[in-house]
Amino acid sequence: MKVFSGTANVPLANAICDYIGIKLGKCDIRPFPDGETFVKIEENVRGEDVFIVQPTSPPTNHNLMELFIMMDALRRSSADRITAVLPFYGYARQDRKDQPRVPITAKLVANLLVAAGANRILTMDLHAQQIQGFFDIPVDHLYAAPVMYEHLQKKKLKDLVVVSPDVGGLKMAYAYSQTLDAGLAIIAKRRKSASEVESMAVIGEVRGKNVLMIDDLTETAGTLTKGAELLKKKGAKKILAVVSHAILNDVGVERLRKSAIDELITTDTVLRPAIRGVRITTLTVAGLLGEAIKRIHSNSSVTSLFESKGGRTS
Repeated sequence: MKVFSGTANVPLANAICDYIGIKLGKCDIRPFPDGETFVKIEENVRGEDVFIVQPTSPPTNHNLMELFIMMDALRRSSADRITAVLPFYGYARQDRKDQPRVPITAKLVANLLVAAGANRILTMDLHAQQIQGFFDIPVDHLYAAPVMYEHLQKKKLKDLVVVSPDVGGLKMAYAYSQTLDAGLAIIAKRRKSASEVESMAVIGEVRGKNVLMIDDLTETAGTLTKGAELLKKKGAKKILAVVSHAILNDVGVERLRKSAIDELITTDTVLRPAIRGVRITTLTVAGLLGEAIKRIHSNSSVTSLFESKGGRTS
């Protein structure tokens, strides 16, 4: 087995290798002066079971292209099996044709991954679970929830209510509420645009409660900050947000600084610079991904990695 990394999240790849007990594979990745990417695998991979760690976070197109080129290089170097490890799957929000003359880009990316040489996919907290069906190769879909549960249970939060900031996240919020033995509420919202949302109403009781907002992804933080503002008006005490992938841009960071959210709990699936003025707790998923890689290599079951207290985490 060999693990290689693109440039998208080298610290996570190193942490995964530390967990497994191997060294990160050597490869030379550098840009040509015109912006094209050059890749050279600097060790023998003939007949090896190879894993490439590369979240397709911003710059999404660059990181995707780098992944395709790495897989092509490995395939042409006679690697036995190539598993693309995508802790974050970019373009996942474009998973359906919801208006005329638009693409289903999540499916296009799936086709391109297979065409580039992927024999298997390992990913985490997909924005839409049906994306697994876009592939005709095996997909192992992990959840960050077990890592989150462990951290939250240490906090021993009293009078806790788990809140889904939209209808789509209700299933995930319900799973958290069951595991943490907490109440459940939902925010009804209307999206104005890709970066603006309008929160309308809270369904459930949050007055005098500690609130845990659950979402899989935040970029501009519009959904979270508007939701927190509404929850505060409804009498919520402490507000925490749990997000698997915090791909925060400048707008999102500024909104979080001014928001009613006391703490944002996220993972290291995407590489993020240090952010001042926002309390962010970053939990590592290296152990989870490392264990999955070990089990895939030895053809063992990965089922137990996404079960908690005997029930599915999502």
